[in-house]
Amino acid sequence: MIKDQDYLKKIASFCIDLAKKLGATDSSAAIIHSISETVNFRNKKLDESDRSDSLGVSLTTYIGKKKSSISSSNLTEDNIKTLIERCIETTKITPEDEFNSLPDQDLLVKKIDDLNLYDDDHIENDEKIEYLKEAEEAAFKKQEIINTETGFSESKSNFILANSDGFLNGYKSSFFSASCVAIAKDSNDSMERDYEFTSTCHLQDMLRPNQIGTMAAKKTIQKLNPRKIESEKISIIFDRRISKGILSVLASAISASSIARGTSFLKDQINQEIFSTSINIFDKPNIVKGLGSRYFDSEGVKSSELKLVDQGVLKHYLVDTYNGKKLNLKSNGRSGGTSNLFFEKGSISYKDLLKLNQKTLYITETIGHGSNLVTGDYSVGATGFMVENGVFKYPVSEITIAGNFNDMFKNITLADDLEFKYSTNAPTMLVEGMVVAGK
Repeated sequence: MIKDQDYLKKIASFCIDLAKKLGATDSSAAIIHSISETVNFRNKKLDESDRSDSLGVSLTTYIGKKKSSISSSNLTEDNIKTLIERCIETTKITPEDEFNSLPDQDLLVKKIDDLNLYDDDHIENDEKIEYLKEAEEAAFKKQEIINTETGFSESKSNFILANSDGFLNGYKSSFFSASCVAIAKDSNDSMERDYEFTSTCHLQDMLRPNQIGTMAAKKTIQKLNPRKIESEKISIIFDRRISKGILSVLASAISASSIARGTSFLKDQINQEIFSTSINIFDKPNIVKGLGSRYFDSEGVKSSELKLVDQGVLKHYLVDTYNGKKLNLKSNGRSGGTSNLFFEKGSISYKDLLKLNQKTLYITETIGHGSNLVTGDYSVGATGFMVENGVFKYPVSEITIAGNFNDMFKNITLADDLEFKYSTNAPTMLVEGMVVAGK
């Protein structure tokens, strides 16, 4: 059972009051309780079952411009007292930093509208097991499938954030997810793997187990007998589960910490056209049941919708209090990063996007982390399919795709098939003129 708000508020208030009595000029405290259960299957047999229950406190104290933090999972009154005493003693000997402070009071969230982020429903382990069995049975209906791995996770959490300026708020959230990984083998002993999954805030919104099992098998079988291709410059289409990674790179490149350190290729690019004029990008924290939705950021600052890119022009960085002060910018509620980040959908259909070029490489998986945020260079291993005149011809593997984000951003065409499956989402994406290294 998740601890209720009153219990967490009592501990948080105790921390803030005691920190003040012991000499802190400012302080903040986060009290978090989370419970998670996970069941994993492999080849129709139980592989692992696990449950975790975590209750902890994270405390930050300030003495002027000095700051230090401490955390513990022991919430007894005596331990909390010792914890706060140690934190304050550490703060006293910490060097001053002129940018240390709590967020401005006028930026703190005042009112919370329900986003329906918590589901009281609970699925027992026996039911989780039945779900996974059904998913694996659906995958094994295809004779090429020789192995499966499935997992089901349920987690629920509640937290309270408090600070010495009077902020005291929090909320509950829940998360349900299931996945199926399938391994296929054909008569030539070619073996491939792929997956499907579902993740939601509410249990009833999950895909049915036969859906994820069937899709995992289909995707895996399609990859059998891949070919190697010659190196060339070619247009590339990124599948939706890959195209969202482009947004993740953007988010890292426009974080205030990267900008303040001067380690981003997008430094000094506010109000500059970094994408083609057809591109709009939003970060929207108030989507009902959104996987990235939140009422405020990790500092208590209200998170409002931002249009990060407007007709190709970069309009905002992701600003927290500390790095915002370095940049002379106010926090826009992005301490801890983005919420629900997405490209606005394009105006062309998925099928028509495939037909834009006579020959296109369609990427379904990338391997490695090949993004250099300082230079904007991009290079990763990849697998996918060769597409000719809109038709998938054959699978492709053992290739490397490369480019530079400054050029890639300007050459993006988006399909109209945006769906909200993750906290970061993008439609199918075509990028013109990338380099492919093959055999």
